This record gives sequence, structure tokens and C-alpha cells, in this order.
Amino acid sequence: MDVQFLDSAVPSGAAFSGEPARHLLRPLKNPVFWLRNGWIPMYKPADHDLPNNAHPSHSATTGGAAGLNETPRGERLHIAVFGRRNAGKSSLINAIANQEVSIVSSTPGTTTDPVYKTMEILPIGPVVLVDTAGLDDEGILGGERVRRSLDVLDKTDLALLAVDTPEGWGSPEDKIVSLLQERRLPLVVALNKVDVLSPDTVARIRTAAANRFPPTVPVIPASARTKAGIEALKSAIIEAASPDREEPTLIGDLVQAGDTVILVAPIDRSAPKSRLILPQVQVIRDLLDHHAQALTIQSEELPAALASLRNPPRMVITDSQAFKTVNTLTPAEITLTSFSILFARYKGDLCELAAGAKAIERLRRGDHILIAEACTHHRTDDDIGKVKIPSWLEQKVGGKLSYTWVSGGTLPADLSEFQLVVHCGACMLNRRQMLARLHRITSAGVPVVNYGVGIAYLHGILPRTLSPFPDALRVIRSRQQCGLQPAQPEDTLAPGQF
Repeated sequence: MDVQFLDSAVPSGAAFSGEPARHLLRPLKNPVFWLRNGWIPMYKPADHDLPNNAHPSHSATTGGAAGLNETPRGERLHIAVFGRRNAGKSSLINAIANQEVSIVSSTPGTTTDPVYKTMEILPIGPVVLVDTAGLDDEGILGGERVRRSLDVLDKTDLALLAVDTPEGWGSPEDKIVSLLQERRLPLVVALNKVDVLSPDTVARIRTAAANRFPPTVPVIPASARTKAGIEALKSAIIEAASPDREEPTLIGDLVQAGDTVILVAPIDRSAPKSRLILPQVQVIRDLLDHHAQALTIQSEELPAALASLRNPPRMVITDSQAFKTVNTLTPAEITLTSFSILFARYKGDLCELAAGAKAIERLRRGDHILIAEACTHHRTDDDIGKVKIPSWLEQKVGGKLSYTWVSGGTLPADLSEFQLVVHCGACMLNRRQMLARLHRITSAGVPVVNYGVGIAYLHGILPRTLSPFPDALRVIRSRQQCGLQPAQPEDTLAPGQF
């Protein structure tokens, strides 16, 4: 069997077979793939030597890529560590993880960009520790690094402020605390490097620091070097993270134990080879968690699947791209929605996105549309964001529109030039980050819709696909915001009716 090497150190296209390949592979214990940056084990060794409360799933070998069995980053609690240069942020992360997961140096500014480390902290569960650049960085590049550190606030669930205790408190700490308070983010303050101070000095500094905050903000003296106070710091993080908080559910509140839900997952050129996409996997898992049954099919198999069931399914959930076909094949009495609409509620504000669908009606030829995706992927010639949605929008408008496409973690600085933002389902973002994006967009006076809501509107079936969500259903009938009153029977709409 030939082994194809794609590393830059090997000539492009170089292939090795027979004894040379066996010689290279013989020392390795696990089967491997050779990717651009090195050997990737197909099976991850067990973390036998890790402490009970910290299991990093980030690997230098894999560059942090999540395996098929690992919790997606968007589902993990994001704990961001802020502080000045050389306050010991990276050292504190290493002390919390009980191993070297961040590069540590006495040279100020070692961390230049936010670095994400996935791990488990029990009883919180899967988390992402975010190591940020120093808040007091200087110069043009330093200012850019500070900006990127502050951008992390949009995805932060819990902030850990590392204070260089011998250096004292100053304007960088005041600024970040003010920003955290504006966002109402939970905060833990770590007074680092207390090992070089006397106990009396530490007690005095701790009292002064604690007086800056309400009693709910823990201020913990610690030393990343000696590990003093690290266990207390972990306990404070666990308590501030509120592990008993009520977790949102994708679909669990819409089904009962024993229900059958049909999932339509088209396998086309954009579908990843040999696996399902993340939203489909997460919906299946949530159904299993709530003891409901998932029947996963392709769209052309829907009539046979419906006929095979003794009782009608609780609902049909489809990929939004197949809405037109699946809507035709699904009897009117069966609830129909999409993975993207479920994620609109789970990750963002479904009512806001439903209201944004009304803006499609106001679009005119030449209007400027921003199509935003949270991840980067290889685009096919029938890509949903690049090809299909623009085509459907232009059919609706009756002419050409202007588009800007963005991928990844940032949006354009000036959003006011757009008449509409069409956002992906946000499966790769955490809820806080998606809500921050929605706030930025709507604060600029720009309506926003996500893929599923927009496609349902363009196919004239938005009321049907929002039927499980009475608050959002009311929004598309009126200009009111999401209410708390239960839906009344008259809230049911005929397809295409507003």
C-alpha cells in the first residue's frame, strides 16, 4: 500500500511504499494519517496519568482538532483568562490543568493571540480555557493584540482575572472589570505571585481587592509557581461556573419519551464523507437523552419512512436545503421544522431572527447582503451560502443583489452598509458569542436572519416551520417582541400566510 506524504518537508506528491514505508511506520504504536503538520494517531491514547478533575483533550499532535467523540467547542463553557503581560496567565492555566498546556516565559508578551485549550474540569464538564495576550501591550501590534483579547469577551462565559500582585492594581484591571460588568459576566480574581510577599501584605492586598467587588466575586490569593491557592482557585471557578445551571435543550422540550422523530439528512456533494454534520449529531444525541427515537433518512425515503410507522412521527426535522421537497412530502398535520431553526433558538434569539425574515420582503435590486458563516469550509459549486441562498433571494427580489461573504470568528467593522445579514446556524459558536453577534448587528440597525429561517421564508413555509415555537410564530404576524403568553389556537397559520 502506498503512503502519500503531504508535509512541506517532503517533495510534493512524493510517495513511499514497501520496505521504506514499513520502516517509517514500524515504531508507531497506533495507525496514523499523515497530514500537513505531522502524524495523526487514529486512536487517542487514554489519559491515564491525568488528574481526576482535569482531562485536556487538546493535543500538540492534533493541534487541538476535536475527535468524533469529543464535545464540540461550541458546546463547552468558555473560561477566558485576562490580565497584564507577565501577570502569570499562562502559568495559572498550567497550574489549573496540572500540566504544561500553555507556553510560559519570563519575557513579557509571550502570548500574542488568544489560544484555546479544550479540557474537562469536573463537575463543570467540558470547557475551553482561553489564554489571552496582555491587556497592557503597547505599540501598533500591541494594540491589535489587546483588541483581539477583548474580542474574546463575546464568547466568554466566565472570566478569570490574573493580577500581578507585587505590581498592584491599575488601569488595565479597571478597564477589563468594567467591560466584564457591562456584560454581566461572572468573574474570579486570582491574586497571582503571592509567594514573593509576606502573609500580612497578601492579607492587606486581598482585603483591598475584595472591597472593589460585591461578595459574589471571589478574590483568591494564589501562586502558579508554588501551586499555593490553586485548589481554592479551582473551587471558586467551579462555583462561579454554576454547574447546576439549567442547560438549554435543542429539542428535548418538544418531545416526550417514546416519541419518534424523523430526521431528513440529504447526502449531497456538500455532505462530509462518512459522517453526519454536527447539528444532525447533536439533535440525535438530544433525542437519545430524552428517550425519543430518531429515524434518520434521506429526503427521497420520506414517504416510505412515514408509511412504515404505526403512528405518525412527533415531527419531521430536515436540512433547510431540502425544505421544498420535504414540505411537499410531509402531511400537513405533521410538524415540520429544520436543524437550522432548532439552532436559531438554541444558540441565538429565534424571535429576533424570525423578525428579520420580514426584511426580505423589503429588499430591492442592488441591496447589499452580508452572508456570515462561523466556520470555514471548502465551498462546492452548489454551496448553500455562496450559491443557493443568493439564487433564492434574487428570485424573490426579481433582480441582482450585492453580496459580501465572511467566514470565521469576526464580522465586518461597519455593518450599517448592509440591508440584511444572513447568518449560518452557528453550530460552531457558543450561545454567548452568537447573542453578541446578534446584538452587534441589530444595534447597527440591520435586520438579521439565519439560514433556516430565511430559507423557510423564501419557500413560503415559515409559519409551518415555526409552529413548535409560538413566540416566534407571533412575531412574524406582528411587530411585537417575544411574549410570555402561551400560543392560542388562532396562532396557527396557513402556509405562506402572515
